[in-house]
Order: sequence, then C-alpha cells, then structure tokens
Amino acid sequence: MNPPPTPCLLQTGALVPLLEQPLQARYHVERLLDHDDPIAWLQAEGARFDGIVSSAGLGFSADLLPLLPRLRVVSSYGVGLDRIPVAALKARGVALATTSDVLNDCVADAAWALLMALARRVVEGDAYVRSGRWAEDGLNRFPLGRRISGARLGIVGLGRIGQVVARRASGFDMAVAYHSRRAVADVPWRHEPDLRALARNSDYLVVITAGGDGTRHLINAEVLEALGPRGFLINVARGSVVDEAALLEALQAGRIAGAGLDVFENEPRISEAMRAAPRTVLLPHVASATEETRLAMAVRVLDNLDAFFQTGRLVSPVE
Repeated sequence: MNPPPTPCLLQTGALVPLLEQPLQARYHVERLLDHDDPIAWLQAEGARFDGIVSSAGLGFSADLLPLLPRLRVVSSYGVGLDRIPVAALKARGVALATTSDVLNDCVADAAWALLMALARRVVEGDAYVRSGRWAEDGLNRFPLGRRISGARLGIVGLGRIGQVVARRASGFDMAVAYHSRRAVADVPWRHEPDLRALARNSDYLVVITAGGDGTRHLINAEVLEALGPRGFLINVARGSVVDEAALLEALQAGRIAGAGLDVFENEPRISEAMRAAPRTVLLPHVASATEETRLAMAVRVLDNLDAFFQTGRLVSPVE
C-alpha cells in the first residue's frame, strides 16, 4: 500500500528558522513571498494546498481563501488573531490553531518587567548613572519611585495570560481586580464590569485582552482619565487596544503616571512623539521572545499540524 501523500502547506511570510526548517523537512511547503505575483500564482496553484502556516504578526487576508479550495487547517505561530480572518475560516469549516498556553509565563513576566521598570524608574536610573549625573548631583537627588508591594493591580482581560499576571501579584501582596465581558469562574480575584471604575481604582493597569475590532481603542481617553496622574498603564496585548493618540496626550499632559508598552498601533513604525514621551518604557513587541518560549511555540505549530493530519484534531484549537 502506498503511503498517503505529504500534505502541502502555504507559508504566508517569513517565519523564524527554528520553525521553517522542521516544517520543510516534514511537509511540502511553499512560501507566498517567493512569487512576484502571489495572486496569479495561487489562481494557478492554489488547489494544491491543504493548510496554511502563518503567524500572529503576519496573518493573511480572507481574499486568499477562494483561491485555496482544499484548505482544511491553519496553524499560526503566536496567539493574536486580529490579522487572521477567523470568521471566514469558521464559515468555511477550516480548523484554526494557535500556540496558546506555551507563551503564558513569558508574556506575564514581560508585563511584570514593564511594571517594575516603570514603578522603580529602572530605565531612567540606568541612564542617570551612565550619564555621570549621579556623580555630579550627589546622593539622594534622583527622583523617587513608586511602591509595588501592597498596591492595587487592575487587569484588563483575564484569559490564560491575565491569570498568570494575577497569580504573580500574590508575591507582592497586591489587591487584584479585573475587567472582562463576563466574570471568570473559580478565580479568587474581583470582577469589575465597569472598565473606568477598574482604572480609577488601580495603581497599575495591565492590558492583556485579545485584539481585533471588538477591543479596538478599548483603552480610550475616558479610561486614561480615570486611571489618573498616579496610575500606570502596561500594554502587552495588541497595539490596537489602546488609543495611542489619547495615550500620548495623557502622557504629555501628566494625566497618567507613565506607560510600559510592548505593542503599538503601527509597529514597527513608532512615532517620534511616542519615542520621546515622558515616563515610558518601550519594548519592540518581545513579550514572548525568550529562547525557551519561541522554541515551544515552533514545536506547538508542528504539533498542531501533525495532530490534524494524523487524527483530524488540534492540540490548541481556536474554538
């Protein structure tokens, strides 16, 4: 008996080598970016593809789907869905998988790194020492930071990562509350249905909700006003969740205490105003970027594909 044919996968853009190499060894993979006219090429060749491999950062347009009549599965590197046509895939009955769970700890750690850097002025202090100003000014001239232990932590979105962020807070004896559309069952933290009320009663507001149209500019001028001049904003979700123009205005006017951002509305093209904004710590979308987590994410992409083609099921499906 002849073995079943090797599934054919469409790769929508460049992926990390630690994923591309085993993909090419295990499957027949063709990259969209290798073709000068991708649409014309798919019109001629699209019927060969069983699956798509993409990422949260790359995504792909729903316009590709009619050109892929055999498409059965999409395996995405990452957890973001705002660049993936989830509704169109669901309507077609195409299975969709992400690398959920394997990056929870590192994204939560990055949120805490931003929070602590803001509160204790870590980046400012480092620059102060390196510039020689400490020697010039003498002792006890650097601005005071803010206490974390015993403070109030608000979390916007209590999914898998949000719950890890909340658990980390127990080590700092913080009062934790969260906002989501519905209360999460069997958690010890207080649900706050009013986002502005959560902001008003938080010293640190961590945003870790899903992106997409439903949460676009969820953190707006009114929420920032409620957070107030003593409140810090930390965003490790998606840039689209925060109204960046409103955030810049709030930072420049001192209406919030500061912001730690791993994601931006138009990344990687960050405005000069944002780069110069006071009391900010800015990261280049690296919350999950550790050696261990990126390897685990690559393995999960492969595990999802292997499970689907062998059993018809996914390890981490998007329901």
